Amino acid sequence: MAVTKLKIRPLGDKVLIKRLEAESKTAGGIVLPETAKEKPKRGRVIAVGDGKLLDSGERAKLQVKTNDEVLFTSYAGTEVKVDGEEFVIMEESDILAVVE
Repeated sequence: MAVTKLKIRPLGDKVLIKRLEAESKTAGGIVLPETAKEKPKRGRVIAVGDGKLLDSGERAKLQVKTNDEVLFTSYAGTEVKVDGEEFVIMEESDILAVVE
């Protein structure tokens, strides 16, 4: 049986994000155990949807694009696991900023 790699294509104004790794040390140099680490609020955009459908029937273009590094709200989106990798699917409005 062949194993196929799934592709995820977000719909509408949804964005697929891969979280960046959490810091393993504090600013003071204390090493944090895995259970004490805070989930990162920073990630890389893997895929974007077509844009939000407006009342006029047109699609509003998304402000983020693939490979953008972004900051998002703490409880944003829905976590999904695909082929052993964890991703977050969220609305573009949950993204606070693009890191440049």
